[in-house]
Amino acid sequence: MAWTITRTVGDGRTRYTGLYRDPQGRTRSAGTFARERDALRAAERSEDQVSEGKWLDPAAGRITFGQYAEQVWLPSRHLEVTTRAGYRSYLRIHFVPFFGSMQLARIMPSTVQEWVNQAGHPRVVDGKQVKGLSPRSIGKYHVMLHSIFARAVRDRLIAFNPCEATELPKVVAKPTRTLTPEEFASLLEQVPARFKALVMTDIETGLRWGELVALRPRHIDFLRSTIRVEETIVEVSSKDSPTGERMLVKPYPKDDEARTLKVSRDLLEVLSARIAEMGLRRDDLLFPSREVAGGDPLSRATFNKRYWKPAVQRCGLDFDVRMHDLRHAHASWLLAGGADLKSVMARMGHAQIQGSSQLRV
Repeated sequence: MAWTITRTVGDGRTRYTGLYRDPQGRTRSAGTFARERDALRAAERSEDQVSEGKWLDPAAGRITFGQYAEQVWLPSRHLEVTTRAGYRSYLRIHFVPFFGSMQLARIMPSTVQEWVNQAGHPRVVDGKQVKGLSPRSIGKYHVMLHSIFARAVRDRLIAFNPCEATELPKVVAKPTRTLTPEEFASLLEQVPARFKALVMTDIETGLRWGELVALRPRHIDFLRSTIRVEETIVEVSSKDSPTGERMLVKPYPKDDEARTLKVSRDLLEVLSARIAEMGLRRDDLLFPSREVAGGDPLSRATFNKRYWKPAVQRCGLDFDVRMHDLRHAHASWLLAGGADLKSVMARMGHAQIQGSSQLRV
């Protein structure tokens, strides 16, 4: 039950402080007033909030965003090692530099809007220049930010989620161009010899990069003409890796289920020759960073910068082609050849069909 106590201040005047008990039974002040009636009413209002489960500890929201996100929110999530490393990276690069020292209770919707408005501009993080985010990426990271504040609301640290009703930049769908078989053949001619087998495997299987570089001889069944997709390799910053290693092997692909893909005899002959020439053992990586048996995983960034982009430029195509676009081309060629959407989605490693008119890979 709320009550008041009387205080005499330095000038001899009497003041009244309203008191109540918080959910843990501790005595709390609702403020000091000139009239006892006002002090009691304030204490009763706070008491009502406690009984209705709406009470917030004024001191709780003083924890900074950086402290809460890194010490409370992230450890509370049930995440795979690779996903956790990704979240650490997002916090370090995109959120902590802006929100890190701010108290949670002082972060308003206008604060979040300010972050959104500046997120598309380049900036320096850890002494390195970081490109601005695209509208699509801003939307993705806003989802994560919303999750952090939603947890803070559930933890009774703040009264509302400041990410509600944020105005996000419009995502304008760019016209896409699918690589034709003739264009691929021209591009393949420009790819260095040591990477031709990798590129040929990708266009015939549609594997994601991590699945592609995780392939090993034991995943290939030469008798049944199949490749088994069982692992993926995720590349993260050593700053965010729990082990300090940049390449993390995950024992199942992105869709969480292994899958078996039928491939051509021509591709099998290329892969068989590669295994024999390199002397690869069954557990060695099929496409290591160096052409040696037992080599380390191939870095996507290194491959793109040193080999893939130069090959695209030499090819003379009038549009940019990413390595990931081979996955799009694979799916498009299958559909154009009469394959049904459901079987293509299964081959690509999608558990659900996103839509009949648009294949998202």
